[in-house]
Amino acid sequence: MQNERHTPTKAIAALVSVVAQIGGAAYLYSILKADDGWEVLALLALLGLGFLALEKWPKIAEYMISSVSTARISTVITAVAIVLGFPFLVGTDTYVLHLLIVALLYAVLALALNFQLGSANIPNFATGASYGIGAYVSALLAINFGVSFWLTLPIAALAATLFGFLIGIPSMRTRETYLALVTIAFGVVVQQLLNNFTWTGGANGLVGIPAPSLFGHSFADPIYVLGWKLPSQANFYYLSAALVVVAIATAKRLHESRIGLAWNALRADEIAAKAQGINVAWFKVLAFAVDAFLAAFAGTIYAFYVSYISPDNFTFLVSVTIMTMVIVGGMDNIFGVIVGAFLLTILPEKLRAFSDYRLLFFGVVIIGFLMIRPQGLFPQRIRQYGNDQ
Repeated sequence: MQNERHTPTKAIAALVSVVAQIGGAAYLYSILKADDGWEVLALLALLGLGFLALEKWPKIAEYMISSVSTARISTVITAVAIVLGFPFLVGTDTYVLHLLIVALLYAVLALALNFQLGSANIPNFATGASYGIGAYVSALLAINFGVSFWLTLPIAALAATLFGFLIGIPSMRTRETYLALVTIAFGVVVQQLLNNFTWTGGANGLVGIPAPSLFGHSFADPIYVLGWKLPSQANFYYLSAALVVVAIATAKRLHESRIGLAWNALRADEIAAKAQGINVAWFKVLAFAVDAFLAAFAGTIYAFYVSYISPDNFTFLVSVTIMTMVIVGGMDNIFGVIVGAFLLTILPEKLRAFSDYRLLFFGVVIIGFLMIRPQGLFPQRIRQYGNDQ
């Protein structure tokens, strides 16, 4: 009965959910449009105060989560309206749209890694390699064989998944630190192969990746809607947003399934999970495969968006950045991982105003957030079942 007293009515829940989403969108717009470095720091300080309040009064977060669960329809409608309308709010600012596209793609990569690092506690520093495999496979098919973008998507995903199995199977003989070393080695090997093979373009990369088209509309052309003209980047913004929706649906479905339970069992105690009859090796390999599958989708969209890729786009640093996004956002928390991806994508760009001190400010901000929320901005939630869910 205690939980019921904190459950808001549908009308109040809908209002809280809508206001929270609009407030979040307004904050995102403000930090995207901020040009002055001190203005950016002021906005980050405001965000830090918000998380400090959540840390001090956790019932606020519980009430908002309860509101979202109670008013799911209005929450989804508001989220869709915000996502669809954001390019109209941004207007012709292609730089902001570019940041949003990159942030959305990194959100997919972070969600992909979250299956391993967050759900199963498997450290994987090869997500950047899977990202690169998807980009190169799709780009090579489009340039050399004229394959459509929409057909390269599943082909690249299957190719990356195969590599996921290839790295997952031998990794089963290692654990923890040694497993991390195996994934680091795999990522380095992939980058070196891309850098040395002539058919991948070597260090020069691949140039001239054609823009995709849909129903006769080229993604290199602007979008015209009711007298509004959106720049060509809006095409990839909506495509990337659709991929994030697919990644969220996949993550939610897997989290609530027996697979998600098995991954959580591995995270809690691998030996106990094995004693309970869970096929530890299979579920570990499956986590590698799912991570590679989604990362390849993001890599394909990135390749066709920038129309030029090189091995420098898929270095070990990319994998480290993705892992940092998961840790800062909150492991095994879908919303937290997305917030972490947006924060760590936009923050380095907005701190360029400080020139040589940019990395210093970036590190201080990340450390500050982790001090406020040691388990991530949105920590993982304990599973609930039955009516309490």
